[in-house]
Amino acid sequence: MGAIPTQREIFPPAAEMPAPQYCARAHATLPGGSLAPGSARALVRATLADWADDGQAGPLTAPLSGRLADDAGLIVSELVTNAVVHAGTDVDVTLRLEPDNGTLLLEVGDHHPSRAPRDGLTETPDGPSEYGRGLRLVAALAESWGVTFRPDIKTVWARLSLTAEPDDDAYPGETGGLAAAGLLAPEPPRDWRAAEESRGADWLNRGALSFLAEASGLLAGQLDEDLVASLTAQLIVPRLADWCAVWLEDESTGRGGRADGAWGPGARLARVWHSCEALIEDLRAAVEKDPPRLPDPMTSGPVAYPWPAQALGPHGTYGTALAYRLVAGGRPLGTLVIGRSGTPRFPDEITGLVEDLGRRVALAVGAARQYARQVTISSVLQRGLLPGAVAEIPGLRSALVHEPCDQGGPSGDFYDLFPAGEDRWCFAVGDVQGKGPEAAVVIGLARPWLRLLAREGYGVADVLDRLNQLLLDDATEVADAAARALAGGRPTIPGDGPQTRFLSLLYGELILVDTPAGPGIRCTLASAGHPLPLLLGADGRVTTAAEPQTLLGVVEDETYHSETFELRPGDTLLCVTDGVTERRCGSRQFDDGDGLATALAGCAGLDAELIAERIRNLVHDFGTRPPEDDLALLVLQAE
Repeated sequence: MGAIPTQREIFPPAAEMPAPQYCARAHATLPGGSLAPGSARALVRATLADWADDGQAGPLTAPLSGRLADDAGLIVSELVTNAVVHAGTDVDVTLRLEPDNGTLLLEVGDHHPSRAPRDGLTETPDGPSEYGRGLRLVAALAESWGVTFRPDIKTVWARLSLTAEPDDDAYPGETGGLAAAGLLAPEPPRDWRAAEESRGADWLNRGALSFLAEASGLLAGQLDEDLVASLTAQLIVPRLADWCAVWLEDESTGRGGRADGAWGPGARLARVWHSCEALIEDLRAAVEKDPPRLPDPMTSGPVAYPWPAQALGPHGTYGTALAYRLVAGGRPLGTLVIGRSGTPRFPDEITGLVEDLGRRVALAVGAARQYARQVTISSVLQRGLLPGAVAEIPGLRSALVHEPCDQGGPSGDFYDLFPAGEDRWCFAVGDVQGKGPEAAVVIGLARPWLRLLAREGYGVADVLDRLNQLLLDDATEVADAAARALAGGRPTIPGDGPQTRFLSLLYGELILVDTPAGPGIRCTLASAGHPLPLLLGADGRVTTAAEPQTLLGVVEDETYHSETFELRPGDTLLCVTDGVTERRCGSRQFDDGDGLATALAGCAGLDAELIAERIRNLVHDFGTRPPEDDLALLVLQAE
């Protein structure tokens, strides 16, 4: 590749700085994580598509789509990957159209300017350098490229010509998904000597370019580490090797590599794949008995692995195998082992390509584990925010539906049905403004207080009065704490400051009473900014059972009132959140024209469980896309 180009610009005094000559510019700052390359590619594609639609480049608009967009996405992906892996800071991505030069300028900057990119072609005492293969791709695709150093930022730039004729054979067709992995991996030459003599130049500069870029996109989109391992095997076999095995550290045990470099009991063999499926089980048994041993757990470079001849049959009596440590974020996450029969060694081009792929696999495994940790935390938090069981009430049947929109985070909807004394039960259906941790804070505050106030004997209206004041006091304390921290010059955490504590709540109590006709149930309830409850009578009529009132946590000293009625045999009370009433289909909502009341009227004669199931199905079927909000409903039916 040669020496890295020097700085592309000299900085004159400010008064002499010429204005930049470009007709369009796009810029974004991306967090320095595993999702940054995919976000950068999406930015490039969307920006060039917008510029092409707007005709920003005038007569040169046409080249902005097609092959030039692919080249630009590949270049930016490689430069952002280098910045994330080697600088570890936020990444600045800039695109500029330069009509005077007929070029597209791409710039990727990081905030670790002391770390210059290296060409990666020289051997170091620790093995081949990890730098430079991405820059080799950039050099092959760009008209010109270089590096600019400033006091606080290093920018790697590349120019693409808008007038050059595209090479239609440069890349294979794009596909996606697990089944596409084999298409993305280029078939290397089987004649290793010929490949060694030619240095694999044509193959590396054509198929490998697309392979790494698209493999990065496929891996970055996976949120399960076992799927990452499976996808890695499909990418490698049979294009780069005859077989491969992926070992992953098992975080549940907290143990992985041993002092001798081998994987201990904390590692598991996540995936074994062979081009001949009949050999997979024998190969799995062989490699499981002989885990890889790497001298340095932090070095990703290849290390020889014993050839499992007995597991590969008569055609696999000899060959070569290499092990690569998967390292991301300064932690070893696993090991990738590849093997090829009938050859004494892998060509350097293949080993280098697999090493580059291994870094991308490690980033994908790290991202999948981070997502899994977040899902686990959210699931535990969600279980703690909802009752473990709902109370059973004599003479009353109940049914619940609770469906969070985001399975990876706490829901903003909650419910409760609990005993509050002798022959007295209370119920609640609420919806907190927002979702995730912010909503969890409010639910964690509101639901215990509801139970405490109810068991202390407070009536429905009094409970809402006190809960309203509690939410307002909590928001004021958070705002005061943030103001004191700011006045004292202490740094504040993002999200500090006045926090809204809005809560819509339907709250009521059920009391067993004696009536002239026999035992009955008296219901007292109130709605604070919540969709009104509906009462389906035994005669099939549907009426509202409460009056609208103000949200909790909005107005100081608000006084709430309640309504009381008797639940007669066959009466059904339906309580829902706005995920039901505001379910959308285009510009229409489910409750337009009293849609919910109409749906409930159609449930006459059904028991509580069937009513809940029917309303849920009607809500889901109302729109063509999945619901975009949390959904909760409670059905109470007097027997």
